[in-house]
Amino acid sequence: MTMKSDMRFRIIVSVSALATSMLSGYAASQTASYTLASPQSFTSIADTEVRSAAMFTELGKVLTHPRCVNCHPAGDRPRQGDESRLHQPPVGRGLDGHGTNTMRCSICHQKANFEPGRVPGHPEWHIAPREMAWEGKTLAEICAQIKDPARNGGRKVEDLIQHIGTDTLVGWAWQPGFGRSPAPGTQKEAGALVDAWGKTGAVCPTR
Repeated sequence: MTMKSDMRFRIIVSVSALATSMLSGYAASQTASYTLASPQSFTSIADTEVRSAAMFTELGKVLTHPRCVNCHPAGDRPRQGDESRLHQPPVGRGLDGHGTNTMRCSICHQKANFEPGRVPGHPEWHIAPREMAWEGKTLAEICAQIKDPARNGGRKVEDLIQHIGTDTLVGWAWQPGFGRSPAPGTQKEAGALVDAWGKTGAVCPTR
């Protein structure tokens, strides 16, 4: 009888520990580690170009976060997780960024996150174009890519406000699902930084 009670106690403790761990992981995955500085916080920088570059550097906290870099890989294979490990199972970019003919992204990635399987999802899930690969790039290089219409999908700086600030696929970075840390701040905060950066000349940082 004592052994059975002891066994029950151990099971209850184990289940409780597992549940606590899962809840903690879920909470962590839903809460950004820190916020983004507002454009107003840079007003003390008198030089407009320096202020513009400083705001892009703040935005860089999002752009260089795993939620963004994993989908902007240097090669044809995306990365995943906070560790930015190579995607498993092995998948390829394909001609349109949505995977190869035999392994389309949509086979596993559905219209929304599938929490039981911890599989992220969105109706337009795909890898960024090769021209926008910024894994391993400096923030200055990423900035140059983002500003270049030949590499950013023909977008003007003004268009980037909507792309970063309201696009729902980009917005996934702040709602990535269980076990993934969200991008810093909020999408609205990121959009405000892009807006202010553009209005101050869209100056890139030097490195």
